Amino acid sequence: MRILVLTKKFPYPLKEGEPIAITNLCRSLKAWGAQLTLLAMNTSKHYFDLSKLPAGYDHFEKIHAVDVDNRISAGGALLSLLKGQPYILSRFQNEDFRQALEKLLTEEKFDIVQIETPYLAAYVPLIRRLSSAPIVMRAHNVEHEIWERVARSSSLPKKLYLRNQNKHLRRVEVGMLNEYDLLLAITADDLNRFRELGLKKAGLVAPAGLVVSEYQPKPFDKATSIGFIGALDWMPNQQGVIWFLEKVWPELRKNHPGLIFEIAGKNTPDWLMKKGGDGVKVLGEVPDAKEFINRHALFVAPLFSGSGIKIKILEGMALQRAVLTTPIGLEGIPAQNGVHVLSAESAREFVLNVELCLNQPDVATSLGQAARQLMEREFDLYAIGRRVFAEYERLCGT
Repeated sequence: MRILVLTKKFPYPLKEGEPIAITNLCRSLKAWGAQLTLLAMNTSKHYFDLSKLPAGYDHFEKIHAVDVDNRISAGGALLSLLKGQPYILSRFQNEDFRQALEKLLTEEKFDIVQIETPYLAAYVPLIRRLSSAPIVMRAHNVEHEIWERVARSSSLPKKLYLRNQNKHLRRVEVGMLNEYDLLLAITADDLNRFRELGLKKAGLVAPAGLVVSEYQPKPFDKATSIGFIGALDWMPNQQGVIWFLEKVWPELRKNHPGLIFEIAGKNTPDWLMKKGGDGVKVLGEVPDAKEFINRHALFVAPLFSGSGIKIKILEGMALQRAVLTTPIGLEGIPAQNGVHVLSAESAREFVLNVELCLNQPDVATSLGQAARQLMEREFDLYAIGRRVFAEYERLCGT
């Protein structure tokens, strides 16, 4: 089976959720016999030098990368507003990428075209015109609902702009649902929501799995630090970190003067880099996410918007850390509050959960052990890939 995978950013390095989710599914599809070709935008925002790909990056037989300048500009935002187009989508409509896709579809035959995220939905008509291959949309989130949550918690001018943009994004995301032959959702909640929004075609839940054996936890005696890691150009992560710093950290620091909170993440904005001090260390991008998570007994993910599975939460659980998050952070993860993780919605609850782990180290240890067992049972990469491969075979009639 020959699969063409289209991505809006190059899926490497593996330092944020989207590249990890893309890479892990493609690894497992290759293991089940698929031959994969990648056509990726290599954007100015997430540019990667392909000469630095590691030798073991071999799940794609062929790699094509197209340089795309998708920098955000006031002029571009205003133009999209006047045209009634969602700027967050129009930034990924690129003529060079379109030509590269047309060349591939003309010169080669594929059994499946797998599109990662609806930001590339504009290329569906071209694919239909040049290929008879079934089109699969892999929806990492219900995108317009993320932006609506972000808008609700934004200041008035930004809120009005985001809601205007989101109205157009929703129209495109929902309007395209039945243009695909299969929709892959990251969580059952997401798939159910797509059904409510009008999805009639086939859908399959395919979580973002991990090779859990590649995550080796390091033991700890006592919790002396808290860690957060995530892509810090993603608005839900920014909002969650600021909320934690303003609503939770002051009381924790007062009760535990020696406690440290380390914040790491790719594309950390300058204004966030300046938030260090009083026990807070803002590190920016770190070379090894696993090592960073492993050096903290407690891992926080205070998320109040966003859908889909949060990869960094899965990684924290796989590394046997005590994960403290919110109900939104746990969407798509069958974890029990108080058994595998600690979940809270208010600042006071969050403080109490952290205090519990600090004052009773055995609680943190027990949570981490149960989380690891859950990961081994529910998020095995190759079992997930087998289900997807079988569905692809059905689509192809093989």
